[in-house]
Amino acid sequence: MKTPPGLQALIDDGVIDEVIRPLKSGKEAAVYVVRAGGDIRCAKVYKDMRQRSFQARAQYQEGRKVRGSREARAIAKSTRYGRREQEDAWKNTEVDALYRLADAGVRVPKPFGFFNGVLVMELVTDAEGHSAPRLGEVELSPETARAYHAFMMNQIARMLCAGLIHGDLSEYNVLVSPQGPVIIDLPQAVDAAGNNAALAMLERDVDNIGACLGRFAPELTATRHAREMWALFEAGELRPDSVLTGVFAIDETPADVDAVMDAIHDARAEALIRQQGREAAEAA
Repeated sequence: MKTPPGLQALIDDGVIDEVIRPLKSGKEAAVYVVRAGGDIRCAKVYKDMRQRSFQARAQYQEGRKVRGSREARAIAKSTRYGRREQEDAWKNTEVDALYRLADAGVRVPKPFGFFNGVLVMELVTDAEGHSAPRLGEVELSPETARAYHAFMMNQIARMLCAGLIHGDLSEYNVLVSPQGPVIIDLPQAVDAAGNNAALAMLERDVDNIGACLGRFAPELTATRHAREMWALFEAGELRPDSVLTGVFAIDETPADVDAVMDAIHDARAEALIRQQGREAAEAA
């Protein structure tokens, strides 16, 4: 096949030897099967995004670090330079997330490097060596669905332990290898501690997986893993090996507003007394 322009530089530099075939193409990237020495891998070529695309990304980018004040100002003003910086940050997020999650024991494609806007990584295959199917494309027994669900809940919890939430997890970005599910597509990964929508995105990720696997084991749709994980995460008690039950009861006790206001008034009064004491000491 004709070598795509985005991959010719990698061939020239000896990073890959050959482009074998296209694997898939979406709005943000095209993925190709490539050969590097004796290994078959895949190469993700990111497409340039127009300004309108960045508006939909805003909720994911909250809490992400920017290189410097100049870049932050440019992004805020949506200048040409700022859009380029924002696009680069979007690409780099997936690269950083893959390395971070692989180190944390999350089953993601093994990354082999990021070259000229192209991410080279492991090609996830089925037992016959063909490209692995998506989770939504396979038929499962109830027992396998339950096993996959338990595995995916552990993987999501491991991601949270590493400070990340996928943000767009569904049956379309989980591949099924002979060893089990593999999580892919991470450019929108969310900073769990720095994003105000983190819990909502975690719940959506968990619910999407539950809905998919619940087609084969309906009881999975009634579990409450997201809230259980989040409560442990907020308390600093979530661990990669935490045993999750999927049972979580939300405290619906009405807040005692009067008690809260009394505590606020007491704190203000104490602060005022301390301030007056310091002023009196200084005057003396």
